[in-house]
Amino acid sequence: MSEKIMVVTLGCEKNRVDSEIMSGLIHERGYSLVEEKEEATVIIVNTCGFIDAAKEESVNTILDMAELKQTANLKALIVSGCLTQRYKEELMKEMPEIDGIVGTGDFVRINEIVDEALAGKKPIMVGNPIFNYEQVLPRRMGTPRYTAYVKIAEGCDNACTFCSIPIMRGKFRSRSIESILTEVGQLAEQGVKEISLIAQDSTNYGTDLYEKFMLPELLNKVSEVPGIEWVRLHYAYPGFFTDELIDVIANNPKVCKYVDLPLQHSEDSILKRMRRPGRQKDARELIRKIRSRIPDVALRTSIIVGFPGETDEDFANLMEFVREIEFDRLGVFTYSMEEDTPASRLPNQVPEEVKEYRANTLMELQREISAKKNGSRIGKEIDVLIERYDGRNDVYIGRSQYDAPEIDGEVFVSNCSGNIGELVKVKISHTFEYDLSGEAIA
Repeated sequence: MSEKIMVVTLGCEKNRVDSEIMSGLIHERGYSLVEEKEEATVIIVNTCGFIDAAKEESVNTILDMAELKQTANLKALIVSGCLTQRYKEELMKEMPEIDGIVGTGDFVRINEIVDEALAGKKPIMVGNPIFNYEQVLPRRMGTPRYTAYVKIAEGCDNACTFCSIPIMRGKFRSRSIESILTEVGQLAEQGVKEISLIAQDSTNYGTDLYEKFMLPELLNKVSEVPGIEWVRLHYAYPGFFTDELIDVIANNPKVCKYVDLPLQHSEDSILKRMRRPGRQKDARELIRKIRSRIPDVALRTSIIVGFPGETDEDFANLMEFVREIEFDRLGVFTYSMEEDTPASRLPNQVPEEVKEYRANTLMELQREISAKKNGSRIGKEIDVLIERYDGRNDVYIGRSQYDAPEIDGEVFVSNCSGNIGELVKVKISHTFEYDLSGEAIA
């Protein structure tokens, strides 16, 4: 077939997995996959619709790609992902440049969409957002060969008042352990060493399918797959973080000592309005428990500033909470008012400039904390997954188990004879705000 197809991915790692599956199906069909937009005869933009900034980026990307119909070889522009699931009518009405639309539950039909779009039919395949991940579909990896993301569940039942994910991705549904292990086994055979398990709510895994929390068992089983060196857990919803899960992270040497625990805020009144689980005392107790039983853990959280009704006092208390807890990793987001969510109807919306000021102030505090935390690693030996070589400075660059791909810090390694994708023992000698530096130990 002569068609050359490019898949453009926006948004989160969960979207990336969907793009990899679409790419695998396209490749299996016999189409060519290309990375240069000027070469492409068909472009698929896999959109994010989570917050206003993501929607704006998605729309701008669609418009940018549409221009290639005049300036390059583009014949059909297809849009998939969260934005299409939520706004299919608006997109087709307001953006005639789009030749086809597919939703979050129908992307497995991508070849059908491509055929119809090329035939001028303007297909719209947006049904129920529920997609069955039980079938292990072909994937064309967009990550380096040694690391991969694996979805363990889709959708969410938590109904946080600020979040539109249930609208776009449906109710929470776990994928079977057998299906996950089959996919992990295939990835390991391709050379993948690091598996990052992802879901909107990973700690709730198994409660619908097995009627109990099954994440601890899943972590152990994934770590037993031959070839897998690291198993990393993302998006561990704090309301379901069990003692058994803590024990597995503490005791299984292949499970990264990395806990991604999105708390979103510290103040009880705001947590209540967000409809988040527990209150500050519960978060403090969980953090205390995690750190006491996993002494070398790297604890990451995410915080939303500027939620409706957040006062100066609330923010000052949040700053004090972060200063006291000293998270190893911290992501800060400004509240984005999403239509059709309960929070969009709350009074006392915070001005944008105040949100931005609070976000910048909190990140400045975190820079100091991160520099201090990194300084405590001087003289220690850690395993580093080598990711690339910087010839200009003659150093290899990688990550430790305490750093997730693309979002956390890096380790600069001198005197290294390892290869890309290998684990190397490194003694840390210098630290920076977010990164480490050291020498490989022979």
